[in-house]
Amino acid sequence: MKQLVWVTDIHLNFISMAGVETFCHRIADENPDAVLIGGDVGEAPDVIGYLKTLAERLALPIYFVLGNHDFYHGSIVQVRREAVALSHQSEWLRYLPDSGVIELTEDTCLIGHDAWGDGRIGDYAGSRVMLNDYRLIKELTALNREMLLRNLNALGDEAADYLNSILPEALARFSNVIVLLHVPPFREACWHEGRISDDEWLPHFTCQAVGEVLFDAMRKRPDRQMKVLCGHTHGAGVANPLPNLMVKTGGAQYGWPSLQEKVFAV
Repeated sequence: MKQLVWVTDIHLNFISMAGVETFCHRIADENPDAVLIGGDVGEAPDVIGYLKTLAERLALPIYFVLGNHDFYHGSIVQVRREAVALSHQSEWLRYLPDSGVIELTEDTCLIGHDAWGDGRIGDYAGSRVMLNDYRLIKELTALNREMLLRNLNALGDEAADYLNSILPEALARFSNVIVLLHVPPFREACWHEGRISDDEWLPHFTCQAVGEVLFDAMRKRPDRQMKVLCGHTHGAGVANPLPNLMVKTGGAQYGWPSLQEKVFAV
């Protein structure tokens, strides 16, 4: 049996390097076989450095996806390119959108993608929410609402297409699939302060395209189990869109990176 520790939305740029060291010690104290990082590690200028620090301090497999904050003051394309390069160079770090199906045990595998709030759930047209994403990420700045929505749709579709391409292998080979995401894939998984977000916020905090892929895949395979681990909203909760599909959304607080839970891969 392997023990995994899951963290998400740790925002290490909000704490000191001494705090980062303390966080690493807290993870190490759990004696995990591997760590899952669900994105929002830092921002574009420092995310790669933080990942390297975590790998150096922990010296064990770290499987990660990126969150929207990881692209602040930078470019999605460039940061993802750097994450892929890091994954190829590092002994310990693996960027899941570039890693395919990861065998954890004979029965359990891991897959993942950043995903993105794709503007499809809730009321995008009526929403007045203006995330920092739309000011601080190169691909999303200086766009009118229609062009922004097209870009958000495309980012969601990219994640969905990737997962759709590897799910057949994952479900054929393994009875249990763990999916690591940053953005919740369903309305009922978009938790904030103990409640489901409303139509004003849902377009920016859910990825419908990914949800449709996961739901369809698991509806066709009632003999398989899927656990989705996501974050982004900073609100914790659990949703069960299907009997064999569970989604856990991790809670978070700026300045206080925490361990979500131990995930046992049997």
